[in-house]
Amino acid sequence: MTINQAIYKDITPEGSDYETVSRVIELVTEDYRSQPSLDEIARRLGQSPTQLQKTFTRWAGLSPKAFLQAVTLDHAKRLLATEGLPLLETALEVGLSGPGRLHDLFVTHEAMSPGEWKARGGGLVIRWGFHPSPFGLALVMATERGLAGLAFADGDEEACFRDMAERWPNAEFVRDQALTAPYVGRIFDPASWNSDQPLRVVLIGTDFQVRVWESLLRIPLGRAVTYSDIARDIGQPTASRAVGAAVGRNPLSFVVPCHRALGKSGALTGYHWGLTRKRAMLGWEAARANGILAEA
Repeated sequence: MTINQAIYKDITPEGSDYETVSRVIELVTEDYRSQPSLDEIARRLGQSPTQLQKTFTRWAGLSPKAFLQAVTLDHAKRLLATEGLPLLETALEVGLSGPGRLHDLFVTHEAMSPGEWKARGGGLVIRWGFHPSPFGLALVMATERGLAGLAFADGDEEACFRDMAERWPNAEFVRDQALTAPYVGRIFDPASWNSDQPLRVVLIGTDFQVRVWESLLRIPLGRAVTYSDIARDIGQPTASRAVGAAVGRNPLSFVVPCHRALGKSGALTGYHWGLTRKRAMLGWEAARANGILAEA
């Protein structure tokens, strides 16, 4: 079943809502290379962005932005699998800024169920190890389902491990350098961002936290947004403070890019692993995003 068939399957043709949804699907499907924003789509349809978002999400079961990402990913997979295009050419062909942005789409994730989260890690085996990274010594944690934790130590490995382990006090922790080492290359080496082998990520948190972290995953490489932007993205426009708290509890630094979240004024604000590291990450990403555009 194609994306279009899946979307239309749940739509009943009645009234103007159906016309709106069908026009959005047609516009995005035909013009996905320009990566139109919600505001642009709304302008072209002569509607308000807020109303369009509500209507499309209610009828289609996902937002216009999520539908655009699905269409883009569908085309990217086809180009990579059937036409054998290199990663950079594929990214540019589908309207993305470069392979770093494409990599963001190929990070796949799943969330623990509410019951699993309430168990505070009960029944989980979390394997861990410390490894060098571009941003200092990194603590990598993984379950059998994928990467579950990424943190940074500043001269105190024990405190770093305790900070992460206390989030899931009932889990069993096993030091396993051999298992966690391959994650470092997958995370920090752009040459290892392989669309054929997406990085599996396990999000362990409350429903609200997971929604915030999913919003962070949608921020493009080389870009930054405010806590207010994230609050609006998850449908909680007055929850900026709660969003800030959830961002601060992100257990997957860099992969779930909480460093791309800024204060209302655009200030860097706090960062769980230090503002110096946050500046370094933003600079590292900006250099790669600019380099990609220069090469193109």
